[in-house]
Amino acid sequence: MDTSHVLRRPELVVDITTTRSHSISDAVPFEQFYAEHHESIARALAVTLGDSELASDATNEAMTRAYKRWSKISHYDKPAAWVYRVGLNWSRSWHRRRRRERDRPVSLGSCTAELGERDDSLDAAIDRLSVDHRAVIVCRFHLDWTINQTAEALDIAPGTVKSRLARALTQLRTTIADTSPEESQEAR
Repeated sequence: MDTSHVLRRPELVVDITTTRSHSISDAVPFEQFYAEHHESIARALAVTLGDSELASDATNEAMTRAYKRWSKISHYDKPAAWVYRVGLNWSRSWHRRRRRERDRPVSLGSCTAELGERDDSLDAAIDRLSVDHRAVIVCRFHLDWTINQTAEALDIAPGTVKSRLARALTQLRTTIADTSPEESQEAR
């Protein structure tokens, strides 16, 4: 069989020099990446998900997947964003599986013990946000990512990030303003 015609097709030709912006020697070892980013990603997922145990599992699963694909992922501009998104997606899939099984309830408790001293009214307000809105808040304020980095990490448009951020902040302001001082003191 003559396969020479396949090699002449221009869409199959790939210029290796333009596919990667880094050389193999520029790649950070996975162990170094893990040491630098595991804790911050786990905390970000804990705030986003409202469940520190699920966040820990999601982080570990995402890190395992990153390790298996490290030769590719290490060349991404923000490998931590990829790991965060994989952890978030994994946790959403986990919730869907648990909902279908209905064999035990899922508890979305507060993760304040792992996150240190926090304002209870803020925690209550954050717990009322949807996971999508929490993810944007966490990426922008906890991880200090730009609009574009957040959009890339969550695989959404920058305009969607801005919209979700505005809605989430409005909802947080409203929820915190509606909380009376007596309720805040009782919660502590």
